[in-house]
Amino acid sequence: MTDAKLPTRIPVAPVGTALSPRLAEAIEAAKAYARRALAPETLRAYRADLADFEAWCVAHGTEPLPAAPAAVAAYLAALAPTHSRSALERRLAAIGHAHRVRGLDWTPSHPAIRTTLQGIARLHGSRVRQAAALTSAELRRLVATCDADLTGTRDRALLLLGFAGALRRSELVGVDREHLRFTGEGLRLLLPRSKTDQAGEGVELGIPRGKRRDTCPVRAVETWCETADIRFGPVFTKVDRWGRIGHDRLSPDAVRQVLLRRAGMAKLKADAGERLSPHGLRAGFVTEAYVAGARDEEVMGHTRHRDLKTMRGYVRRAKLVTASPVKLLDL
Repeated sequence: MTDAKLPTRIPVAPVGTALSPRLAEAIEAAKAYARRALAPETLRAYRADLADFEAWCVAHGTEPLPAAPAAVAAYLAALAPTHSRSALERRLAAIGHAHRVRGLDWTPSHPAIRTTLQGIARLHGSRVRQAAALTSAELRRLVATCDADLTGTRDRALLLLGFAGALRRSELVGVDREHLRFTGEGLRLLLPRSKTDQAGEGVELGIPRGKRRDTCPVRAVETWCETADIRFGPVFTKVDRWGRIGHDRLSPDAVRQVLLRRAGMAKLKADAGERLSPHGLRAGFVTEAYVAGARDEEVMGHTRHRDLKTMRGYVRRAKLVTASPVKLLDL
């Protein structure tokens, strides 16, 4: 699954002709680049999903690759009572990816698959639990649990930078000391690559110093770098139980663990139908920026959103009550 293959239908040399060393080396280089087309987290999820599909196929006496559309539909139907819509869509994406990298025919819009998904949505459809937007008020409760020890200093910087930068988990843990430039006015943060910048063109964000000493993201990151003596390499690293700083970069899931641990300490819970997630830091930034009167282009420039519709979904949630036309009624 991890070895992305060149399409087998495209001959790279005449039949019966051995590949030259230079061509073989070029093909291996192409495979290496192909393996980096998706994020490591996505590939790990796809591997697990494909393994589950292959086991199901073996148990039911059908070939997983290439998979018959009817078999894929049956597999999705078997998962429908216990899996969410997003989980089914990811399984389908994993199966499709496995076909594409092997040069096999794949048609996710095949009627057998499409109508099965539509039927599942009608019968089992449920609203996706969105990440609760963590605004400044909740953020202050979270960082109030962070002591002055190494773990607390790191967690404070992690949460505040994640919020102020509207950073995704992968972007946050991917920050290196070389990406930070502190100035009198604030912090200039370079993001060499992100979800919407897979080509690695990079983008630079500006984060001004905060009004409050305990929630200033720039001061928090400065303090962590000085305390941990981080001069180069990963900014957010592990701290062991004895208070020793490691060299290993935190994983994206570690951000979720930090958030949930701090939320537990702060007795902070999400509203019904929502969930606590690191994405809530990003959603909270958009929510507060709009409530404060920020323009679309200002917010999108900072969050790196490409789709205005997606970003405005946060705004609609934020203004669901405060901007409701019901206020105009004589009630």
